Amino acid sequence: MPLNRLVKQDRMGAFLKDGKSMLLAYDQGLEHGPSTDFTDKNVDPAMIMETAAKGKFSGVVFQKGVAERFYDGRVPLIVKLNGKTSLPKGEPVSRQVCSVEQAVSLGAKGVGYTIYLGSQFEGEMFAEFGKIQEQAHERGLPAIAWIYPRGAAVQNDTSKEIVSYAARAGLELGADAVKIKYTGDPATFAWAVKSAAGVRVFMSGGPKAPTDDDFLKQVKGVIEAGATGLAVGRNVWQNADPLAMADKIRKIIFS
Repeated sequence: MPLNRLVKQDRMGAFLKDGKSMLLAYDQGLEHGPSTDFTDKNVDPAMIMETAAKGKFSGVVFQKGVAERFYDGRVPLIVKLNGKTSLPKGEPVSRQVCSVEQAVSLGAKGVGYTIYLGSQFEGEMFAEFGKIQEQAHERGLPAIAWIYPRGAAVQNDTSKEIVSYAARAGLELGADAVKIKYTGDPATFAWAVKSAAGVRVFMSGGPKAPTDDDFLKQVKGVIEAGATGLAVGRNVWQNADPLAMADKIRKIIFS
């Protein structure tokens, strides 16, 4: 007799179309600083808001300060609740800088939190995310975990074993979705998707790929592996034609 699986509410519904999703991420300003990723054009968050709306993204990701000043309600909002800069060295840790309550007041339909799996500080981030997840679920919001294996204990952060560990950690911690790196091919990434056991899996867009075709090949592999979609930033808003790139990505995800 087959086991019955209890089907839980999919809190990611605001960000889904036919079970797929395409998020525009713009939380890099705090993480990397303005000189690393931005040009005179994309340093303006208003440009990102326009790209999210005109590019028909399923959602946009902002830190609270950007959301307060530039979010206009045209696409669903995810507010990142923690962050760090690239200035301190050593084992990574990212602490909460915004409450779930504040995110809701800004219009958020979901909240995000980064966990550096493998860092000596992972326990602190687990505990913080645990409280955030409970508070978000009390309000019917999804809690999305950016899970990036990092630190001295992590030798290869895109290996099948490490990426699937990240996906599984999201399930075990109660995340509604995980944002993880791509392993490099559909077969190994499919194991990460399976390891998430129903938690929505998004590929992290990462730094600008050498060519558009290189990045689009990754997107095709992610969808072939059974993932929900991707959370992309630099490979769209650093592109010479962000809306054209968004259109190419959208056709792959929603075809």
